[in-house]
Amino acid sequence: MAGRVLSDASPLIGLARVDGLPWLRALFGPVWVPQEVRREVLPGLDLPDERALLAAFERGDLRVGPATPTAPALPELDEGEAACIRLALADTTPALLLMDERAGRAIAMEHGLHVAGTAAIIGMARTRGLIPSAKAVFARLHASDFRVSAQVIATILRRVGE
Repeated sequence: MAGRVLSDASPLIGLARVDGLPWLRALFGPVWVPQEVRREVLPGLDLPDERALLAAFERGDLRVGPATPTAPALPELDEGEAACIRLALADTTPALLLMDERAGRAIAMEHGLHVAGTAAIIGMARTRGLIPSAKAVFARLHASDFRVSAQVIATILRRVGE
């Protein structure tokens, strides 16, 4: 089990779109967000996702992590993904990274880190009884223009018995 959970932007945005940010605290306790990711998800444009994310920071469900180390160099990743991986590697406490992008996930796993995406979080919420239907949440997510592959959704729905 991970001692701490760090999140990239994509899972936070996806969960905000389906009112799922409170699930994070129920599943993991506070989730740590690098400053780079906080800037990405709170650009100051007063978008609906932004309001939900700001509320999650205010409740303490999301917390800004310490300054991000500069090593290792991860030039193939965006700033948020690289920051998550660097923070996870900078501490000996086991970590779970919440990350959707394929390249970031692959590099995190190459470094021995555990990774879960938005779809897995929805599955965990269903398993823990936080939501009555993962299928309904995936439908809402899809309607919001947030994309998860049909294969990933099918896998999660099988795991949760839907």
